[in-house]
Amino acid sequence: MAPNNNRTKGSHFPLLAFLLLCLLAPLLFFSASPLHTFHDQGGNSAVTSRKVARFREWQSLQDLKSLFSKEVLDVIISNTNDAGPLSLESFRKNNLSASWRVVGSKASNATNQVNEPANNVGQEKQKGKEGRFSVGHAQWTDSPAQQSRRQLIEKRKEKRAAELVKDDEVVVRLEDSAIEHSKSVDSAVLGKYNIWRKENENENPDSTVRLMRDQIIMAKVYLSLAKMKDNLELYQELESQLKESQRALGEATSDADLHPSDHEKIKTMGQVLSKAKEQLYDCNLVTGKLRAMLQTADERVRSLRKQSTFLSQLAAKTIPNGIHCLSMRLTIDYFLLPLEQRKFPRSENLENPSLYHYALFSDNVLAASVVVNSTILNAKDPSKHVFHLVTDKLNFGAMNMWFLLNPPGKATINVENVDEFKWLNSSYCPVLKQLESATMKEYYFKAGHPTTTGASNLKYRNPKYLSMLNHLRFYLPQVYPKLDKILFLDDDIVVQKDLTGLWAVNLHGKVNGAVETCGESFHRFDKYLNFSNPHIAKNFDPNACGWAYGMNMFDLKVWKKKDITGIYHKWQNLNEDRVLWKLGTLPPGLMTFYGLTHPLNKSWHVLGLGYNPSVDRSEIDNAAVVHYNGNMKPWLDIAMTKYRTYWTKYVKFDHPYLQNCKLRQ
Repeated sequence: MAPNNNRTKGSHFPLLAFLLLCLLAPLLFFSASPLHTFHDQGGNSAVTSRKVARFREWQSLQDLKSLFSKEVLDVIISNTNDAGPLSLESFRKNNLSASWRVVGSKASNATNQVNEPANNVGQEKQKGKEGRFSVGHAQWTDSPAQQSRRQLIEKRKEKRAAELVKDDEVVVRLEDSAIEHSKSVDSAVLGKYNIWRKENENENPDSTVRLMRDQIIMAKVYLSLAKMKDNLELYQELESQLKESQRALGEATSDADLHPSDHEKIKTMGQVLSKAKEQLYDCNLVTGKLRAMLQTADERVRSLRKQSTFLSQLAAKTIPNGIHCLSMRLTIDYFLLPLEQRKFPRSENLENPSLYHYALFSDNVLAASVVVNSTILNAKDPSKHVFHLVTDKLNFGAMNMWFLLNPPGKATINVENVDEFKWLNSSYCPVLKQLESATMKEYYFKAGHPTTTGASNLKYRNPKYLSMLNHLRFYLPQVYPKLDKILFLDDDIVVQKDLTGLWAVNLHGKVNGAVETCGESFHRFDKYLNFSNPHIAKNFDPNACGWAYGMNMFDLKVWKKKDITGIYHKWQNLNEDRVLWKLGTLPPGLMTFYGLTHPLNKSWHVLGLGYNPSVDRSEIDNAAVVHYNGNMKPWLDIAMTKYRTYWTKYVKFDHPYLQNCKLRQ
């Protein structure tokens, strides 16, 4: 059992003193006995007896010096100075337990003897001798009540032990309880508060680093003051020591990163700062300088944050060299194929409404391959699944070539080019019309570095919003007029379970089946829409729950009845100046499908793997679809390593094209 760390050394002194006093009782009995109070015939018997008593007491203490250390004797003296000389009387005055008795103490009761008449002196001598003999052989005994209680305790212990031996379940429960308790104890801090183990305390691992940083800050303050007051000698000394400290600190983040010689630099810097304080310290000047430094640091932090946002957005939107290489190689090989070899089999399934149809709009060949591959591998009957891929002109050849080389088993697949949809033009689509305006062109293509424009939402300048692949989700009935239902998938998702159950979900007359994303106050409508605008305020509830694009079941029959595309056009036209929402497809989606969305069980679609490092692992493992929404896509170098394996296990890294383009796991 671990020692009680809250007990201190001093707490043992009263008990130690008591035990020692018990041992001293036989020796000190003589000083308390009435034997020393009788009168001899010389008349000075009282004085003589007191001297004898003191001599015997002194002699007893001298004998004790050979038995106990000086520290123990000091304890005795410190605990009895206020109570007077040691005697059995001091024991009687204390509230000691009645169970402790000295055999023969009744014969040595000094309280009764001191008041008896002088004619009983002879008797007292005899009693004194008896008492002295019995005390010299003192033994500690229990009272009858104490003995009875002790016997009962022993019986209860024996009974409990017998029960434990018989009842295995009790033993198991006790063992389990002990194991659970041991798990809750942090072994790293055991003994931390034990005064006997101060050497085991863990100091702050970066205390020295922080001290050096503080010294550097103060050195900069005094450096400025020295220059202001033309103290050249001190200025040069501070400047030299500041460079030494900065060089020693370097990129260190903990004391373990420092060199042993750096402690000397800390000492030297401390001496220089002390000297500077004596010569330069002025409360107002130091305070003003520190405030100026704080303001400068704050401005620098804001600038770095903006730059970091821009760089992260840039990294998220830039196609990695490996994927670009893959697309180019596949495109070249595709156009070298004869026309008859460019067609996919089972084209008759493309308009069969009884099959399971998926819509996937992407310009990323590798990402699209993971979506299709993961869906097929987890499907119960792949032959009933049909994939409708739409890409742009640049990636059309690559997307076709990849799936011609890597067909999805018995499933059906088809690849289309969005630029060949002739009906999708600026006269029909408000987004295309707006993109042709001078205002929109300036917004996207104006000169100047994005970090210097003052725009707080750089993500809304994402070039993907210029692509119709992103807006094609609002035209599903026009793209697939013969289908009744279709499951829309983003290209940054991974399918982990069979999805056919989604076609059996009753949408209750709604158009869109999606997983809601709002918590207590997160991802509600007021996060995406401008409720200061009257068009928004009178038509939508700011506390309405948002939902996620990425895995959506759309009922195309109800879509056509509700004229969902017309609703989308209405709101898109009202937002020509971007006063209702910033660019993107989720805000107009929330407005278009407002009141027409049926919430799906959250286990169908788990989000956050592209920005949230604390997504629950069990939720990911139990999800039908995991979504890497956010900037840290799994195919980028900035992806979170802990989530990347869910995606990479569906990538064929041994494929010759991937190896030639140096795409590695």
